[in-house]
Amino acid sequence: MRVLLVEDDALLGDGLRAGLRQQGFQVDWVRDGLAAERELRAEPYAAAVLDLGLPLKDGLDVLAQVRRQGLRTPILVLTARDAVTDRVRGLDLGADDYVLKPVDLDELGARLRALVRRAHGQVQDLVRAADVELDPATRQVRWRGDDIALSPREFDLLHALMLQAGRVLSREQLEQQLYSWGHEVDSNAIEVHIHHLRRKLYPGLIRTLRGVGYTLVRDAPPAP
Repeated sequence: MRVLLVEDDALLGDGLRAGLRQQGFQVDWVRDGLAAERELRAEPYAAAVLDLGLPLKDGLDVLAQVRRQGLRTPILVLTARDAVTDRVRGLDLGADDYVLKPVDLDELGARLRALVRRAHGQVQDLVRAADVELDPATRQVRWRGDDIALSPREFDLLHALMLQAGRVLSREQLEQQLYSWGHEVDSNAIEVHIHHLRRKLYPGLIRTLRGVGYTLVRDAPPAP
């Protein structure tokens, strides 16, 4: 799950990025409001963590601008401003959640997962499709009750496909969701991970539409 972190404090930003990465997030980090606005428009992030006291452009102004432009990315505001009026204004401008500093990293990760889940119409914490059950918090996967061991990248790819089961996603869209800045991506990386998922779960789980992309089926075959 790829998220954008917007925080100008170097020490705090480094700690937040490290903590979120330990929970399985792919994190891109920018340090001013103009960069945040640019990246939110340019990349399909699953969610964003937005500080308010930013150089070049205030976080609330960033929030207002991207919402006016129709951006629907879930945004969690992270700030030291504890006045109720600031929180109300942020929520009214389009923030999806609000957390005060200092923040517990486990809570931050849980709130981000909840935002992404709600953005995809998922009510429960577990993601289910085609008899596959995926737990974003523990990063565990089960197929008809059996635990399935996946690599971190296989898990992330399966998660992305399950959140949009039945929808076709191109290789480029999947790469954008799986890899943060600085990662070199082999041209066949997605194909290799999908091959492994089909082998570890079942062959018909993910369908290939040649020249278009991949889709995860909604329904599993009948149990033997």
